[in-house]
Amino acid sequence: MWTRSDFHQLIEPAAVGMIHLHPLPGSPRWAGDMESVITAALADTEALVGGGLNAVMIENYHDIPFYSGRVPAETVAAMAVLVQAVGNSFPGLMTGVNVLRNDVESALGIAAATGARFVRVNIHTGTAVTDQGTIEGRAWNTLRRRRELGLAVGILADVRVKHSRPLVERPLAEEVRDLRLRGLTDGVIVTGVATGAGTEPDEVAMVREAVPDCPVLVGSGVTAATVGNFLPFADGFIVGSSLQESSPDSVWARVSRARTSEFVKALEEAAGKENRQ
Repeated sequence: MWTRSDFHQLIEPAAVGMIHLHPLPGSPRWAGDMESVITAALADTEALVGGGLNAVMIENYHDIPFYSGRVPAETVAAMAVLVQAVGNSFPGLMTGVNVLRNDVESALGIAAATGARFVRVNIHTGTAVTDQGTIEGRAWNTLRRRRELGLAVGILADVRVKHSRPLVERPLAEEVRDLRLRGLTDGVIVTGVATGAGTEPDEVAMVREAVPDCPVLVGSGVTAATVGNFLPFADGFIVGSSLQESSPDSVWARVSRARTSEFVKALEEAAGKENRQ
């Protein structure tokens, strides 16, 4: 399992920029043009890297409505093509994969084929009620598949992930300790209730107290103005919506290099201030 120092050695600055892929083959809004999906993904990556980030997470964000379990072959194939395209165009970039809603087995397969360094799983342990229905964590399968594939891939898992509720609510500390000590996750992600919704700093502090040796990431709603609110409890941030801007030539938002640069600057200033105290 990753330690906090492992995380900071791997991801610096301590933020992961989101690449929200345009609709992929087979999804309801698929436009029939894979080249345009690749072009948009590479443009977003260029903005994130140009703005100062060294790690990205690639996910099929626009494939709604999502499957509750395994996704079809065309989704896995398309994501493998896209992750490889990003890796080939930006050597040395830390890439991660999230196959929504909860297909971490496919994410591991993509990582095995492309060299991605980490995956995200929304529901790793326990059971959650979501807009896809009830989803059960499969930590037992995920850890065994990673070992079978011989992967040195980090597993970042959400606690009380956005757009869901636990089937039976338990104290947050109990849930997060199960994620780390029984689910063997490499990092814990704390989110708000929905994409772009603010995460509660008090919850991040509670998670930190429960798993003091574990990397803790804020997974939704963080902005350049709020990033300092989560230090020193958070080790890192997953940032998507706040780095995007509307595009006059597309129905899809695109990543802004300027907003990325502003966020990285705010993160570095907040971290420096925290280290001086």
